[in-house]
Amino acid sequence: MFLPSPWRADFPAIAELQRQGQTYLDSAATAQKPQALIDALTRYYVNGAANVHRAQHMPGMLATQAFEDSRNHVGQWLNAGESGQIIFTHGATSAFNLLAYGLEHEFVADDEIVVSALEHHANLLPWQQLAQRRGLKLIVLPLDANGLIDLAAASQLIGPKTRLLAVSQLSNVLGTWQPLPALLKLAQTHNALTVVDGAQGVVHGRHDVQALGCDFYVFSSHKLYGPDGVGVLYGRHDALARLHHWQFGGEMVLTTDFHQASFRPAPLGFEAGTPPIAGVIGLGATLDYLGSLDQEAVFEHEAALHQLLRDGLRQRDGVHLLGAPQLALASFVVDGVHNADLAHLLTEQGIAVRAGHHCAMPLLQSLDLPGALRVSLGLYNDSEDIQHFFNGLDQALDLLR
Repeated sequence: MFLPSPWRADFPAIAELQRQGQTYLDSAATAQKPQALIDALTRYYVNGAANVHRAQHMPGMLATQAFEDSRNHVGQWLNAGESGQIIFTHGATSAFNLLAYGLEHEFVADDEIVVSALEHHANLLPWQQLAQRRGLKLIVLPLDANGLIDLAAASQLIGPKTRLLAVSQLSNVLGTWQPLPALLKLAQTHNALTVVDGAQGVVHGRHDVQALGCDFYVFSSHKLYGPDGVGVLYGRHDALARLHHWQFGGEMVLTTDFHQASFRPAPLGFEAGTPPIAGVIGLGATLDYLGSLDQEAVFEHEAALHQLLRDGLRQRDGVHLLGAPQLALASFVVDGVHNADLAHLLTEQGIAVRAGHHCAMPLLQSLDLPGALRVSLGLYNDSEDIQHFFNGLDQALDLLR
């Protein structure tokens, strides 16, 4: 049965890719963009670009208003309470580095930072490097057979020396929702700061950060159908107040002479220099577009496509899913076939998927795998995309086995 996407026409790149003979199944890496975003970027550049928060002239005031409107949109999207708890960065990776440097003063030797075995490099390497700089212990929470953080192990590993817990909401490799409420509660029992990587999770459903109760929540725009080069860092007021400034320059400074300076509080104090103005405005337009959609219809469509994907993979001999993916994506390996060889043959057939370690090298190493192939879905995909993938997969496996 054909499962069309009601929103496919809203993404002009999909039609262009189809004209080129391409089937795009790599949205977990970067999503295609809606016309609403493209229109917003065009309006901003055509009507006059200007810097924000600095000029009294009309272009500057209009840019500042649009920029701050987007901050409000993001705050509402996350139910953050106040837009002043939203900091714009140049990506999720930038946001994690901001936290790792901005919180460095909170740690002393032998304190513990806890991460999980499935973390993306962006939510691993900043903490790894912080641990090395300060003589800290990096504790890694193991996974169970389904790709979930093992709560029994976590209850033993999160303890009195834990100062910070940093975990993903939704795995970019395993496609599993992690047990955040229980993990956050464990950390909070020991008064540890909590950081949630929402880069994948924010794409699939609306998440209330106040109800979640984390100290910090991070996501990137480009996976949420928005522009690249934009990241979002939400922080609770008291958590933001613990951050030390880590980048210095224009706008973030309150007063300075040649020898000393004072700095603005969050959010502007952590947005040094010219921010990604057009991207932030575009993200606001993207959230307006996404907010106009029937969220239940989107969820049902993505769930139906994901079921087709999982069923088709499980029906093929020698194909092994990694973990028990719940939505959005599926990663797999094939007996006797290298993931790079398979990806090459799929690419030749116009099937855009991802191969390798997916910026989660320690996870793949723990699974004793050199890499895996990942298929990931967006709201613009339809069942024909899934069928094209399986047609290409079968042809590739016929050649490789």
